[in-house]
Amino acid sequence: MKFKNLEMTGFKSFSEKTTILIEKGLTGIVGPNGCGKSNIVEALRWCMGENSAKSMRGSGMEDVIFSGTSNRPSKNISEVALLLDNQEKSGPIQYKEFDEISIKRKIEKEKGSKYYINDKEVRARDVQTFFADLSTGAHSPSLISQGRIGQLVTAKPIERKSILEEAAGISGIHARRQEAETRLNAAENNLKRADELKRQQQKQLDNLKKQAEEATRYKEISNQIKKIEAGLYFLKIKDIEKDKKQIQEKLGELEDEISAVNIDYNHNNTLLEEENKKLSPLRDKKIESAASLQKLNLDMSNLVEEEARVKTLQEKLEKSIKTIESDLEREKSISLDADLNERRISKEKEDLLNTENKLLDVETKSSKELQISKAELNELQNQLETILDQIENDIDNDKKLSKQTFKMKIKKIQKE
Repeated sequence: MKFKNLEMTGFKSFSEKTTILIEKGLTGIVGPNGCGKSNIVEALRWCMGENSAKSMRGSGMEDVIFSGTSNRPSKNISEVALLLDNQEKSGPIQYKEFDEISIKRKIEKEKGSKYYINDKEVRARDVQTFFADLSTGAHSPSLISQGRIGQLVTAKPIERKSILEEAAGISGIHARRQEAETRLNAAENNLKRADELKRQQQKQLDNLKKQAEEATRYKEISNQIKKIEAGLYFLKIKDIEKDKKQIQEKLGELEDEISAVNIDYNHNNTLLEEENKKLSPLRDKKIESAASLQKLNLDMSNLVEEEARVKTLQEKLEKSIKTIESDLEREKSISLDADLNERRISKEKEDLLNTENKLLDVETKSSKELQISKAELNELQNQLETILDQIENDIDNDKKLSKQTFKMKIKKIQKE
């Protein structure tokens, strides 16, 4: 397998697409210092999978992108493609069917690098292994740069061993061995971790089994509780239905009683209205009696006033008599006309005494009549109250009062 050409676009000093043909024999590049001869070798190494920015003479891998000049703008993408001739079928087994193999590396700012083999994206490790199988690579001793001979002379045994392995064509096998060992170590660690996870899962499984048993037991107990509760609810419902029937029966009885009470109430209201109609004449009679009583009270008050007036007149007469008596005594010692005056005074005295006696008789007669009127009035009032009490008792005892009975009671009172 041989290199055919190298294409560079936006790589370091190559802003435009540049193709370098690698023909049979020796290909040399001649130019002054700073014209970019070393950039071609670095492009080859970078395409083979170089990951060290220091080896690319930069502080970061994005420094390989063309940064621009005063005449040319900077680029955002850098791309290097290496075309290999595989007509002899000396490449890796998976690529023996191809006559040409294209290896390409592409980098974008802030996105990193991507590798392609025959326009198919692969890993950086795949590209490095591909060139290791060809006994070359980014760090191959066959790529000799400045100071490289001195490094080979003063190299350590381990470094010389890598040179010999590459010369023997087993560097790819050694790289695969390291990768296989790395994978084996990773697989061993994964197995250990898997065993640990298995133990953890076993513990969790045991716990889950216990929880499942507890859940099963809980489910059984829950079902039993539900059955018992269902039975209790059924019994409660039966008791409630029984109580409901009893309440409905009692409610029916109470409704019957209420209907009977309403009937009695309506009947009593009818009787009360009838009795009120019957009592209206008695009320009128009572009003008349009250009017008569009031009239008698007025007459009584007039008699009392007349009595007071008579008493006052009597007192005045008594004073007059005393005055006359004193005048008589005084007249006895006066003149000869005293006898006439005495007779006249005696006559007046007799008249006054007669008048006084008449007034006393009138007062006595008036007092007797007043007492008799009071007695009669009290008796009539008591009789009227007795009749009203009897009527109320008859009404309370649901006795019927006829008009004839009422008249007989009134006649009885009048006779008495």
